[in-house]
Amino acid sequence: MNIREKDGVIAVASDHAGYLLKSILCEDLKTLGYQVLDLGTDSLDSVDYPLFAHDVAATVASGRVGCGVVLCGTGIGVSITANRHPGVRAALCHNVETARLSRKHNDANVLALGARIIDEKTAKSCLRAFLDTEFEGEGRHERRVAMIDTMVSVGNNTTR
Repeated sequence: MNIREKDGVIAVASDHAGYLLKSILCEDLKTLGYQVLDLGTDSLDSVDYPLFAHDVAATVASGRVGCGVVLCGTGIGVSITANRHPGVRAALCHNVETARLSRKHNDANVLALGARIIDEKTAKSCLRAFLDTEFEGEGRHERRVAMIDTMVSVGNNTTR
């Protein structure tokens, strides 16, 4: 599925550490013509990142939106949380190349960013690369993504 489908709606959430950058990226998405489903948080008050990453991942996994963006201080916690959901492929990206390849090779549908790790300009560039890059599909990348989905559905009981 093209991540820009689903009526151009993108689910976005962060914890307190990612709140300011999330606000900037939400405005950027609106400028680019996307609708933003902002799932919180709404302040700098300390909150638990798993709650917000879960909401985005569940929304993506349900098919309600085509993709999501999650932020915390490092991006690590939100990416781990999001990847607990079947059908979600969250990619922690630090630059345009990782964002581009997460889509091209891994068909990532959730972009994870660390607000204490990357600056605003890099975050915006990562977001645009993520949204503008199509999954290469067919061949080895499609086979590998299918393997991931199969492993998740059977509880990682696989053999080589």
